[in-house]
Amino acid sequence: MVERIGVFGGTFDPIHVGHLVAAVNCRHSLGLDRVILMVANEPWQKVGARRLSPALDRLDLVEACVQDVEGLEAGRIEIDRGGLSYTVDTLRALTLAHPTAKLFLIVGWDVASSLESWERWEDLRELATLVVVNRPGSTPPVSLSASGWRVESVDVPNLDISSTDLRQRALHGQPLEYLIPAGGVELIRARGLYCGGEC
Repeated sequence: MVERIGVFGGTFDPIHVGHLVAAVNCRHSLGLDRVILMVANEPWQKVGARRLSPALDRLDLVEACVQDVEGLEAGRIEIDRGGLSYTVDTLRALTLAHPTAKLFLIVGWDVASSLESWERWEDLRELATLVVVNRPGSTPPVSLSASGWRVESVDVPNLDISSTDLRQRALHGQPLEYLIPAGGVELIRARGLYCGGEC
């Protein structure tokens, strides 16, 4: 049987329940065998924007949050490769490692309209089916299919949670429970992430 692999990339600084809701809904809706939450090493879109947490800390957070979730796993290909993270390189690596698999690139509806600004975006169309995660009532950009993308759409609950807000909550000692899975909250506090080492 052909393995169906979802690839959901992100900085995950930190990962939160909104990411997991999107991942499990995509896995269910599209019958994916697994979804890899691929942790960016240095996301090219965010270079110079702000200081990121160390990539290995972000990877450990993802692992702590998905360890008990069937069909989800943390991905470290971009960290092991080093340098700037480009999705096209990641999909090529996965294609080489799993030549018979069918890949599904999972992105948010807000990202979908800017895909043609990505590095070697034309190659992405050949490597994976695009999965646009929609908020209820929204629709993916019409131009995607017209530009040759194979597109699937998955509706997920609209959870208004952001990593930016979670970093601020941690910094000010506010609760993170139920916004980040328990394993991730424990790791943030154990390592003093996002709060100057004094959570």
